[in-house]
Amino acid sequence: MGSANKTRTDRKARIEEMRRAEQSRERRNRILTIAACVVVVTGLVVGGVVLVRSQDDGKGSGAVASDSSGKGRFVTGKDGVRTWEGKLARNHVTKAVKYASEPPVGGDHDPVWMNCNGDVYTEPLNNTNAVHSLEHGAVWVTYNADAKKADIDALAAKVKKTPYTLMSPLDDQKDPIMLSAWGHQRTVTGASDPNVDAFFEKFVQGEQTPEPGAACTNGLSK
Repeated sequence: MGSANKTRTDRKARIEEMRRAEQSRERRNRILTIAACVVVVTGLVVGGVVLVRSQDDGKGSGAVASDSSGKGRFVTGKDGVRTWEGKLARNHVTKAVKYASEPPVGGDHDPVWMNCNGDVYTEPLNNTNAVHSLEHGAVWVTYNADAKKADIDALAAKVKKTPYTLMSPLDDQKDPIMLSAWGHQRTVTGASDPNVDAFFEKFVQGEQTPEPGAACTNGLSK
């Protein structure tokens, strides 16, 4: 009888011990779960703050430099072509970009290019979209209010039959008619200037192209 009582007592003690161990494990698991949740929430909060700050930075009036070093400059060759000496950035951005020249010849740009399959635009373009076209190997013909209508019409006809080119007005440029490619630019006197053909021949899908063969269609079109 005494032996039976001792056995029940021992079993009860083991059960209580097992219960205490189980309760201890449950408490430990709850603590670990809570700690994990805290880590996850903290990470989400920090990530959200970083994202918001990043978005706020993108909305500012500040702009991205068109060359990575900030020390680039144009050098004019004997042929009259101005070549940008300095590394031109090529990041895709959605904020305004402050370019080193007007029109620009490269730098950070919008993720979407302007259609440049002989496209002639009658309204000014967003520089960031046109620069993306230059990255694809296009030549961009621009003109201001001082350009003669006859020259504008003749250049438009040339652009329309030349893949990897585009044309648009640009009031802020210093000369009446300018030609731009990635990293290169020149002024021409008119549509009959032989430098027009020379520039097209050298720079339409030329060696300067960062992304040769990239599309000039399926982009933006006004």
